Amino acid sequence: MELGVNVPNFGPGTDPGVLREWARTVEGLGFGLLMVSDHVAVTPDVAEKYPEPFYEPFTTLSWLAGVTTGIRLGTTVLVLPYRHPLLVARMADSLDRLSGGRLVLGVGVGWARQEFEALGVPFTARGRLTDEHLAALREAWRARDGGRQIPVWVGGNSDAAIRRAIRYGDAWHPLRSTLPWLRSALAQHTPPAFAPRITLRLTTAPVDDPERLAGTGTLEQVVDDLDQLRRLGAGTVLLDPYHGDPEDTRRPEAAWQALTAVAAHWKAAS
Repeated sequence: MELGVNVPNFGPGTDPGVLREWARTVEGLGFGLLMVSDHVAVTPDVAEKYPEPFYEPFTTLSWLAGVTTGIRLGTTVLVLPYRHPLLVARMADSLDRLSGGRLVLGVGVGWARQEFEALGVPFTARGRLTDEHLAALREAWRARDGGRQIPVWVGGNSDAAIRRAIRYGDAWHPLRSTLPWLRSALAQHTPPAFAPRITLRLTTAPVDDPERLAGTGTLEQVVDDLDQLRRLGAGTVLLDPYHGDPEDTRRPEAAWQALTAVAAHWKAAS
């Protein structure tokens, strides 16, 4: 099972030098995938959690492709209704080519109502638009290069998201869940592949809360979570060390230390 990292491409502490160091740290620790998130108009509802500067994902990943060598690069998740699907198809294809075939396109329907309004996209139509755009992406790629495709992970924790992953995606990419919930969802559905994004929050004492999110707890708990996800069929698990406080982007060393510990212990356990 491959491990990846969701790298903050936003916040007051994030600049080109920090992004470069994130990429070099993540690849140097042996992680196989680096992903970033997506917002276009940083409206108040977005800025509360993910403030400026917010680096656009395709641009950021293209730049990071030049400072890395073999690590895969992706989005977790691109809000698909925000852009015309043919533009997304072209940008994704270009990035995949320029990076040597390293792109993983994670997509989702989005949640920020104010951002939808700012972009002139109907919020209530976001599910339908996502389905239409996914179909258009596949068709655009099939029309070029004899059907060459880019891996598409469909994000979201709803039944609709799982059905969307089964119909259009290469993997289901649930975000920040508990292990019991994931186990139950997989018992009810059979996605083409399973690639969850989990939180990474290390604690000194065990977390006994029954609602404990996967990836939260002592190092031993987190490594056990990863093993259980592997047993559930996860091909890739993305670790998310951002806990919602934008000021943490000024102190990335804490996240790097946690990632170092998990990488070392997972390698030893494997």
